[in-house]
Amino acid sequence: MALAEADARRRRTDVLIAIFTAIVSIGLVIGLPPLDTADLDGPGSGSSTIYPAVASLPWTLLVVALLAQSAVLVAARRAPRAALVTTAAIAAAAALAPSTLYGLVALPVVVAVVLVGLRVQLSRLWSALVAAAVFIAVGAAADDAVVSGSFRDGWERGLPASGAHGVLQALSTIALPLLIVLVVRSRRDVRAARTAEASAVDRESDARLEAAISRERTAMARELHDIAAHHLSGIALMSAVIDRQIDSDPERAHEGVRQVRAESTAVLDDLRRLVGLLRDDGPAERSVETVAGIVDLVERARYRHPIDLDLQVSDEHPLAVGIGPLAQLAAYRTVQESLANASMHAPGAQCTVRIDDRAPDHLVVRVENGLPTMSSSGGSVTTPTAAGRGAVGGGTAGGAAGGNGIRGMRERADIVGADLVAGPRDDGGWSVVLTVRREDRVVSGALETAAEVAHEAPLDRDERS
Repeated sequence: MALAEADARRRRTDVLIAIFTAIVSIGLVIGLPPLDTADLDGPGSGSSTIYPAVASLPWTLLVVALLAQSAVLVAARRAPRAALVTTAAIAAAAALAPSTLYGLVALPVVVAVVLVGLRVQLSRLWSALVAAAVFIAVGAAADDAVVSGSFRDGWERGLPASGAHGVLQALSTIALPLLIVLVVRSRRDVRAARTAEASAVDRESDARLEAAISRERTAMARELHDIAAHHLSGIALMSAVIDRQIDSDPERAHEGVRQVRAESTAVLDDLRRLVGLLRDDGPAERSVETVAGIVDLVERARYRHPIDLDLQVSDEHPLAVGIGPLAQLAAYRTVQESLANASMHAPGAQCTVRIDDRAPDHLVVRVENGLPTMSSSGGSVTTPTAAGRGAVGGGTAGGAAGGNGIRGMRERADIVGADLVAGPRDDGGWSVVLTVRREDRVVSGALETAAEVAHEAPLDRDERS
């Protein structure tokens, strides 16, 4: 429907152009002689040019030629080259009845050159332009030879004079309109180039925005998974234990309910902080997870299963010096996810969290768990071996890196340039090792500065065990 309307609109435009050209051409044929012969400045001031009488053969042939040329302009869109050559051929044919108004037949040709030049590439129009120029030159030379009588002094003088007149007429009818066409086309090409550039910039901006949104969605999904896996897995495990203890050991069941409440409050706080980051109507308060925070993380997770914390620090520099905030967050989340998966897939298994910060150029975080010693009501563990292999990292019984847990760990490690190794142990348990490189290697003077800070605020020996 839209294409049909556009075609109809173009046809109406072509018809209007043809009608306007015919009106202007016939108007000049009718109005030019009276204007030229009018006595404007008194007696003797009128023109001596002899115009053809109205309805005479030259006059009638000229009017018919102008009307025919205007009618051909209607087909300038469908057959541009044919329309251009035809209008020029009609102009040449009008020279059969020479008159002083013959030059008016160039007007429809000029209009045809402009219309065709704007719609077709000039490289495809050279043959038609040359043919039209030849027709115009021949017609104008023939008309000049008869009207001006240039051949009265002989062919030697008449032919060059008429030929020069014809060439000049062809140049003014074909070449000058082409200059206008080139200017218009160049401006149109510049405008199209600017539009295309603006469109490309918009597409690039949209692509960057989509990439940024994708990265933010991935980050939010990772954060939500870390929060849910850490807290909700503990709530599910404790609920299963409470269900078995509520009749046999009510006191411990009450204690488990209090732990479930504390864990629920913690997950709500974490979700509230995450939602606060997503809101743009006010600043959000968010705690920063660091390597030092792993100590508190382990303390909170000890009610689920036994966990040993082995903190190995250097006397030469403070804990996690040279480790950036994103890298520390990755280490924290790796321990959090590992402990959550251990409680879900290997309930009751002995876990070990070891932080080795003695090397001057990197920090190593290792989380290991053994075989489960109990089963949960959720049925996550079917056999001890399968349970142990699927513990830390959320992999399958075969130790593959499936699930969102280990994928989130690897994504965080890749972002900060850390190395993550996760897989089953020989005893059927599971191990996750994260190696984080320091941003600035702690050597020479940096070691001395870090040692001074470490001696001013020594780490409590109880925290190292």
